[in-house]
Amino acid sequence: MTRIILTCFLLLVLGFANAQDIDRKSWVDSTLATLTIEEKVGQVFMIRAFSREDPKHIASVKKQIKEYKVGGVCFFQGSPKKQAILAQEYQKIANIPLLTAIDGEWGLGMRFPKQAISFPKQLTIGAVDDHQLIYRMGREIGRQCQASGINVNFAPVVDVNNNAANPVINVRSFGEDRFNVASKAYAYMKGLGDSNVIACAKHFPGHGDTDTDSHYDLPIIPHDRKRLDSIELFPFKMMVRQGIPAMMVAHLQVPALDARPNSPTTVSKYVTTDLLRNEMGFRGLTFTDGMEMKGVTKHFPPGEADIAAFMAGNDIITLPENMVTSHKVFLAAVKNGTIPMDRLEESVRRILGSKYDLGLNILATQASPNTIMEVANSRRAQVIKAQLYEKAITLVKDDNNIFPLKELSNQKLGSISLGAKSMTTFQKRLMSYVEVDNLFLKTDAATSDYNLKIKQLENRDVVFVSIHDMSRYASKNFGIQQEQVNFINNLSKKTKVVLVLFGSPYSLAKFESIPTIIVAYEEDEMAQEATAQGIMGANDITGKLPVSGSSAFPNGTGIHIPNLNRLGYAIPEAVGLNTDTLNKIRTLVDELIKEKAAPGCQVLIAKNNKVVYHKAFGYHTYDKKVRVRVDDIYDLASVTKVLASSLSIMHLEDAKKFDRKATIKQYIPGEDTTNKADIVYEDILAHMGGLKPWIPFYRPTLSGEKKKVPSKDYYKPSPQEGFEIAVAPDLFLRNDYQDTMWRKVFSSGVRDTKNYRYSDLAFYIVNKTVRNISGYQVDGYAEINFYNPMGLRRTMFNPYRITDWNRIVPSEKDNYFRHAKVQGYVHDMGAAMMGGVSGHAGLFSNSYEVGVLMQMMLNDGNYGGRQYLSQATIDSYTKRHWRSSRRGMGWDMKELNPDKKQNMSEKASLNAFGHSGFTGTAAIADPDHDLVFVFLSNRTFPSMANNKLGKNDYRPKIQTVVYDALMTP
Repeated sequence: MTRIILTCFLLLVLGFANAQDIDRKSWVDSTLATLTIEEKVGQVFMIRAFSREDPKHIASVKKQIKEYKVGGVCFFQGSPKKQAILAQEYQKIANIPLLTAIDGEWGLGMRFPKQAISFPKQLTIGAVDDHQLIYRMGREIGRQCQASGINVNFAPVVDVNNNAANPVINVRSFGEDRFNVASKAYAYMKGLGDSNVIACAKHFPGHGDTDTDSHYDLPIIPHDRKRLDSIELFPFKMMVRQGIPAMMVAHLQVPALDARPNSPTTVSKYVTTDLLRNEMGFRGLTFTDGMEMKGVTKHFPPGEADIAAFMAGNDIITLPENMVTSHKVFLAAVKNGTIPMDRLEESVRRILGSKYDLGLNILATQASPNTIMEVANSRRAQVIKAQLYEKAITLVKDDNNIFPLKELSNQKLGSISLGAKSMTTFQKRLMSYVEVDNLFLKTDAATSDYNLKIKQLENRDVVFVSIHDMSRYASKNFGIQQEQVNFINNLSKKTKVVLVLFGSPYSLAKFESIPTIIVAYEEDEMAQEATAQGIMGANDITGKLPVSGSSAFPNGTGIHIPNLNRLGYAIPEAVGLNTDTLNKIRTLVDELIKEKAAPGCQVLIAKNNKVVYHKAFGYHTYDKKVRVRVDDIYDLASVTKVLASSLSIMHLEDAKKFDRKATIKQYIPGEDTTNKADIVYEDILAHMGGLKPWIPFYRPTLSGEKKKVPSKDYYKPSPQEGFEIAVAPDLFLRNDYQDTMWRKVFSSGVRDTKNYRYSDLAFYIVNKTVRNISGYQVDGYAEINFYNPMGLRRTMFNPYRITDWNRIVPSEKDNYFRHAKVQGYVHDMGAAMMGGVSGHAGLFSNSYEVGVLMQMMLNDGNYGGRQYLSQATIDSYTKRHWRSSRRGMGWDMKELNPDKKQNMSEKASLNAFGHSGFTGTAAIADPDHDLVFVFLSNRTFPSMANNKLGKNDYRPKIQTVVYDALMTP
């Protein structure tokens, strides 16, 4: 039965295919029958067309279409939108739909670099070991071509570039390995075809091994047939086998194929017909390379070259030097029999068949003038481009064993960008991860400038030296100055250097003595971003050299470095989020600032280990003097409970030094006679221990009847013996008062019913527990075991001691206790009286570093190549207490009881965990979506009585936007 069904299915498929072939032949035959000789001749010509605003030129193109009935136009510079409009206009006046072509090897940006996205050059793509990604690029380029009115892309280049001095192919080739070239060309071709664009492989029979540009002269390829078959012709043969629909024949002198002197392959029947069609079996369209190029015009007059190329076997004469002369001479040759009618009709049939295959018999163009600019710069295209650069980055040498770069905090790092006029994108992204001493030098810098930079950098542990403003041409030394080479060699003798080449891999020959080298291939900002992130362990480094830089750097060289699970950066669409939806966050933030729910804030969103939204809004205060920056630090308030205290206790549990099922008396033996001695830590961490919510420790230390102020019995305006606890810049608490606070904690009542009630006191106890076990309070313990090894520079307690005050966001104008602007000192009164470290509050940070800690949790405890917590411990702490509808062990979770106030977005998954803070903060991780949401504000400024942020649910509303932005796979 199965065999019968399969047979019927195959018959249906074959029948459908046969029906299509019949329809195709019928349309071609019927159309051909209607054409005059002049129209048939016109079909074999493709003329040049610009989309620049030039009415005279446009009129000329229209005249040629009408007068000579040309079969196609090849577009050049202008604008995507104008091209789309003109493509429509030209199609309307053509009696037979036109083939519309472009040289779009790296997309529309090849012709419109300032108006359309440029994908990486083919040499860069040659380093990429992801053919599905290359296919996606081809499909996206095809989509852009269609929207701009193009149905033929003169790409991919399948020349094997094995000559470093090649001035014309060079970066346009996938490289020197024939298999690599063929496989990547196929992926590109397939993508174009699936977007209904004809891919045209070029430059047959192979333009790679020459140092002559056929635009200016006739290059000679001197190899014998055996060599040609094994190298130059190999990718073309593979493309023929895979059904490439078109080929472009180059202007080359190849004596092994045609020994006639000054006989370009374009006009050689031996090459185009005997070799390409008869021997290799190619059945698609053949285009000549531009017939105005010197490689052919130096040896043939206008018109005669076109006839020779056509008789050699080419179907389409591309860009004739003089259309008037060419058409006249060509038409005369047909009429006098020099070009037989059956030869002419043979090509016209192929041309018409290709037009049918494109659907031009039904719809002449799919140009979309109104949307082309969006398509030409689509976020989908940006994602593909960024991923291609990421996967191309190649570590060719690492004799110093610098990679993977796990340790960030204990190294002094420097960077210098050579050939740059200011700090580069590469350097700026490095700074996202670690402090780097950044320098730069212009290309024409003096020797004294280089010597000065060596002195500035020689004491660094590692220096990243990047070369910019490079050239692709060997004749220009790839844009590298000898002074630069000398500088790199000299600096390498003083310290460890990581050399990064934002240009040609052929330049590697100049740096064989440098121990660590990365090739990034291009200087595009996305390439610089990808390189910095790869260095810092946010992405894998997987690229392989597509060419040999020298004998020391052979083709295929590449050291694979796995990523370290550090946060990377990408646009939202790269991880399945919609940018336009995320932009609605600004509307909510503008509203909350306008409503004075907070003077400003930071918002960070990370998904799949990539930061996709990181913005700062508003000001530090309502006087609008200091704008919020993304690296400013906020008082996290109760987020401290998870990002300091819970992390510390979890780490101790992993180390078998703490058991959450133990009771308080086990770790705080001095309190074994109190009413808290037998409370289990598991209950304390989940706020199920019956403890009081908080104690206003500060009130007994105030004096005065009408206006309460700090009592002189408890405070001094400057530190002195016995008064050393800083609670404000000019306010120092008596040291022994902390003993009083602890007595209050352990003598406070305990509820008989151990139902859920949020309690700060629980985390006073956690802090004391951490100290008793480890000898450190949570500030020191978390710094040693998390913040410092993770390279977190702005996550700290008591930032007033070491941080620029202008970068600390104030939390309140205190008029009830300290009577001062609270900035750099913890806002919480009890935490301040504990010296800024109490377990429940006191931590300061920025949205990025909070995001790093939350991402570590999502990474099952791994970050930067280091395991901080076990997955088992994370899973157990971020699971709801058996008696709670929202609390895990220290971590807050989504409230399951619909009758209670919701603590996060209603769209968050049931497994989401995190915490919010009194000052207007929130940090939430959602493992179901691999999503991190961070919101930091100072809603308590100028007064903590202002709770518009909470009443209007701005934090959950903003978080909901993130879920709304999730795109359907």
